[in-house]
Amino acid sequence: MTKLEVFFDYSCPFCRRGYNSFIELLPEYPEMTVVWCPCEAHPRPEKAGRHSDLCIRGMFFAAENGVDLSKYHQRMFALYHDDKIDVEDIDILAEALKDLLDAHNFCQAINNGKYVKELQDANDYAYEQSGVWVLPAFRMDGRKLDAMAGAGVTKEQLKDFLDQV
Repeated sequence: MTKLEVFFDYSCPFCRRGYNSFIELLPEYPEMTVVWCPCEAHPRPEKAGRHSDLCIRGMFFAAENGVDLSKYHQRMFALYHDDKIDVEDIDILAEALKDLLDAHNFCQAINNGKYVKELQDANDYAYEQSGVWVLPAFRMDGRKLDAMAGAGVTKEQLKDFLDQV
């Protein structure tokens, strides 16, 4: 079974487009195992319009609690880009996710610092160990597909990459 690592950040519009393209293509590759590798495009203290650290820590919570990650990803991209909610306010974020996960336990975990290390490890894995410089990025069988800054990855580029299995 082929393992594909998908590096992304909810704050990145190119990641959203790449995610949507990937989800459309995924049924063509039933033997593929997907490993979601969230990482911050602009980790604190870098300047950013809105930091995505709580969104990513929320993904770790969702995964640990059996939430459908496809639904979580779709919701988070929509909350960030369409609804433009304050994703840096845990209460607002929890309210927006309450139909997907236990909002009380989510807030409690995040407020208690859970998943901070996982976020740091994810950033390190992406940038220090996997050679990611621009998001989205894909890694499979020692091969890399990296976005072009300001352009992302096209659906055709992604399909060509996946077809090399």
